[in-house]
Amino acid sequence: MSPYMIFSEWDIPHIDGGELMEAIKEYDAKVDGKNRVTLRGAQYEYYNVKEYDNGCYVLEPRELTVPEEISTRTLHDMDEAMGNIKAGKASAAVDLSDF
Repeated sequence: MSPYMIFSEWDIPHIDGGELMEAIKEYDAKVDGKNRVTLRGAQYEYYNVKEYDNGCYVLEPRELTVPEEISTRTLHDMDEAMGNIKAGKASAAVDLSDF
C-alpha cells in the first residue's frame, strides 16, 4: 500500500450533522524519531486522538478543568462510613442480581 493517499470528497471529515468541514490551515508534517508530530499554532494543550484503520487520525480538543472540591464535612462523613464498615456496623449486602 502506498504511504500517499488521495482523498475524495467523502473521505473528508464531516461534522456530526453531516456538514462538510472546511480546512482553515493545511501543511505537511513529518513524524520525528520518537514518532511525534508537531501541531503548528495549536489552540489547545490537550487533544483526544482517534486512529482509524485507513490511516486517518482525528484530534478533538480537550480542556482539562479542576474538579469541584469535596467539602470537609463530606470527607468526614465518608471516613466515618468506612470506619463503620470496617467495624462491622453495616447492613446486609443488597441483592442486585435482578438488575
